[in-house]
Amino acid sequence: MDELIEQLSAKVGIDKAVAEKTIGIILGFLRTEGPTDTVQTLIDKIPGAAAAVEANGGSRGGLSSGLGSLFGGGLMALGGKLMGLGLGMGEIQAVARELFRFGRERVGADKIDEIIAGTPGLSQFA
Repeated sequence: MDELIEQLSAKVGIDKAVAEKTIGIILGFLRTEGPTDTVQTLIDKIPGAAAAVEANGGSRGGLSSGLGSLFGGGLMALGGKLMGLGLGMGEIQAVARELFRFGRERVGADKIDEIIAGTPGLSQFA
């Protein structure tokens, strides 16, 4: 997790604390909206990722409940939460691309492609 946080901070230019929250939010979204088993495999391959997901509202209810429902749930809620951290659309796309690149190194391109294909609307960020 520290390696991914460092990469996001350096390559996207965001604060390390924001990077950690962003990772937790995105992985929580993927676990809720994407192919659960494949996403869980990714989370399990990143030490500390499960804790980041839980710390950032990544329970199974995820973004479809609570504040997320104000944004319409799904990808809209994800965007709203990330923008709430101060990220712009370009930064969100850069974070997603970097996270997927990192994931390919951990679980392989086929699993990341499965996550992208199995998560509604995600392909525009890949």
